Amino acid sequence: MKRMRFVYLWLLCFLIGGMTLLPAAAQNQAPAPKKTRLLFLLDASGSMMAKWETSQRWAVAKTMLARMADSLDTYANLEIALRVYGHQTPANQKNCKDTKLEVPFAAHNATNIKKRLQLITPKGNTPITYSLEQSANDFPQDPNSRNVIIIITDGLESCGGDPCATSLALQKKRVFLKPFIIGLGDDPGYAQQFGCMGQYYNASDIKTFQQVMENVISIALKKTTVSVELTDDAGRPVETNVNLTFLNNVTGQPEYNFVHYLDASGKPDALEVDALLSYNLVVNTLPAVELRNLDIKPGRHNVFRVKAPQGYLYLRQDAPTGYGSMTALVREKGDPTLLQTQRFPSQQKYLAGTYEVELLTLPRLRKTVTIRQGQATEVTFPPPGALNITQDLKGYGSLYLLKNDGTQEWLWNLPEGSSKISLPLQPGRYRVVFRMKTAKGSKFTDVKNFSIQSNLTTTIKLFN
Repeated sequence: MKRMRFVYLWLLCFLIGGMTLLPAAAQNQAPAPKKTRLLFLLDASGSMMAKWETSQRWAVAKTMLARMADSLDTYANLEIALRVYGHQTPANQKNCKDTKLEVPFAAHNATNIKKRLQLITPKGNTPITYSLEQSANDFPQDPNSRNVIIIITDGLESCGGDPCATSLALQKKRVFLKPFIIGLGDDPGYAQQFGCMGQYYNASDIKTFQQVMENVISIALKKTTVSVELTDDAGRPVETNVNLTFLNNVTGQPEYNFVHYLDASGKPDALEVDALLSYNLVVNTLPAVELRNLDIKPGRHNVFRVKAPQGYLYLRQDAPTGYGSMTALVREKGDPTLLQTQRFPSQQKYLAGTYEVELLTLPRLRKTVTIRQGQATEVTFPPPGALNITQDLKGYGSLYLLKNDGTQEWLWNLPEGSSKISLPLQPGRYRVVFRMKTAKGSKFTDVKNFSIQSNLTTTIKLFN
């Protein structure tokens, strides 16, 4: 028995300890760094044999790529691969499927890439589109990796394909991130065709080519951070505790969700993002504020300022009413779109501005309110009274609000099965119009006017 008691106590201590320690450990555990897979898509068409300054374009590209592969061998969580196009058949054969993955992905792959480059001779066409399509199969199925393509070419698409549409489609499928395209030489058509594919660089001379290669690698691999300053009406970055969403503006999907934070000194924290994606920032205030096409400088800390002054709408209800759970519909002034449904009693933040608040009383009350930064605007309603009809009559009838200008506004239809009701109504003047089901003509319609006061019941009798 003592042994059993000891085992029981030991298990209890273990479970309690586990329950308290595991969440903390999980909370502090840093996520595993993502693996980056970098595919060089290299042009080996016949034009790459053209002279370039004191050398040939192919010789320069081969040398630069070999050096780059060597430098990448030192990076952790990085695999590189090489696909080449235009190198298997002569240009006169017009082979628009001349592309091949020459070196599959692997870590520390520089030696394999350098060896393969020495065996390749440029000769054919420039099937950029088809090569992009095939590159989708080069990347292993790994949803947690960053797939990057660097295209090095000295010519435009020569097989009638649409590289822009293909690149965009593969980005939307999340096969790879926005590609880098390096155009060798100074062709005015490069910017037009390559700019829509991804991030285009013009390497008009050998020195620029080397600088571009180094810059692209830096962008792909260096850490990039952003801070978001949410400002008030005066431009002071004092707003916080708002959800931020970084939307991929190619796929439309959220890449990051954060709740905004200010530290003790009033500064927002730095958020690490992938600079190879293009973003729209959504500040999820009511209504939301969107900053489109963020100009993120890779490898640096970026600061974005968003004007988002907020105040409160306070819906006050002093006591329970015959309405039960009361609700208000909130819209921006002049906009028929419903912005928010807010219950009574509650307090909700909104952007500073003017709003239309519709209270779902009977009749509905509509109020125009102004929300000011850092202030609470109160909205309430008079306590309702009640309309009481004691007779149990079958028939057809409606309830109207009598307005000060002598007009009437339809509010509600009485139940056909029974006129016996107890209905909460806002204070005011009303009219009920009713005809019994058995009546043989419209002339037997009964019309009665009555008034409602707060917290009082008005009883009426039909046909009396």
